[in-house]
Amino acid sequence: MKKWGGYLFYFGVGSIVLSFLNMQFIILAWIDLWGPTVGWAIRIAMVVVGGVMWLAAGRSVPVKVEPPAST
Repeated sequence: MKKWGGYLFYFGVGSIVLSFLNMQFIILAWIDLWGPTVGWAIRIAMVVVGGVMWLAAGRSVPVKVEPPAST
């Protein structure tokens, strides 16, 4: 989950930076088809959701798995 969150976050930030340079990632070209407001909402949502996923995965507590007791 941390990997997916990082990808979402960095693609969102990259998309925001590239939009100021009148460029875009080819894989995210569909974002502005619904207009600039929706495009910005999707970019910001990618950054927020990606950041939350990345942070949540970093705080996960490892689970101890004990071997079954032999009889």
